[in-house]
Amino acid sequence: MDLVARRCLSLIRVQVHGRLTNCERLFMHIEIIGAESLGVRGLCCLVKTRNRKILIDPGIALGYIRHKLLPHPIQIARDEIIQKRIIDVWSESTDIVLSHFHGDHVPLAESNPYQLDISKLVGLNSEVRIWTKDPSNISPIEENRATSISTILHADIISAEGENDGPMTFSGAVPHGDPDDTIETVMMTRIEDDEVFVHASDIQLLNDESVSQIICWKPDIVLVGGPPIYLSRLSVDQIKTAWNNAERLCRAIDRVILDHHLMRSQDGPEWLNRLSSETGKSVMCAADYMQKTRLLYEAERERLYERYPVPDGWHEGYERGVVSTANYPEIL
Repeated sequence: MDLVARRCLSLIRVQVHGRLTNCERLFMHIEIIGAESLGVRGLCCLVKTRNRKILIDPGIALGYIRHKLLPHPIQIARDEIIQKRIIDVWSESTDIVLSHFHGDHVPLAESNPYQLDISKLVGLNSEVRIWTKDPSNISPIEENRATSISTILHADIISAEGENDGPMTFSGAVPHGDPDDTIETVMMTRIEDDEVFVHASDIQLLNDESVSQIICWKPDIVLVGGPPIYLSRLSVDQIKTAWNNAERLCRAIDRVILDHHLMRSQDGPEWLNRLSSETGKSVMCAADYMQKTRLLYEAERERLYERYPVPDGWHEGYERGVVSTANYPEIL
């Protein structure tokens, strides 16, 4: 039975007390919680299957300094909303997946005011299973963060690389960007229920083998961290590699969501438009998928300061808890 037929069968009509009502049989549900097009740095999502609630990369950050400016209060307000959602979802999850231990992907013991402090999660979910990379592929900084998570939350961390558990399949360690530029790695996750979903955080489309692995998994939908085109150090050849790999994904997979580093730039939406035009696919960012307004606050920081000036000392007051974001509207 093909996917369309399965979806049709997922809607059944039952009689309740003499009335007909629509009841939807549970199949995979994907909620993207935090990403650059949703106003913050991260690639956090919740995937619900028949028997699991899988929270992936439950971290959040704001660029601490961008264009010589601290995060604007409008973006900080958005950060607060998403942090609360992550905390709520952590409480109800059966599984937590950490692709790697950067501060926009995991809760931190040494968080700055705009990241998720691990202390907010203490005691919330003692039964949750936490999956991540093999210790052999974790840097010293990542090891310290993994130890903090395990110690503070009194939770075991499961080495997941290359493993399968229920609907989840985990990749081995793949490069965090261009393998010629970094030794850092991430772990990709495949989840299969009625559909196949792949989460590929921070691969940046700069490694052909990582993209080939995604295509080999035959997903119906994929959420990928795109290239950091806002960085001047990205070479012409690297941009070409990322573009070619984005095209490969779009031609092989019906629904491609590109976000994260890509949407820190005002050129990110143009990338999506060109990909859609050249591949004939509707390439989305996280906000598009969630049917929400794009909030490119990372890319728009200077404009936010121009339009909504921030008083001197505001950030210091925020850190002390004596000022709030209440007077700043959510805008783009």
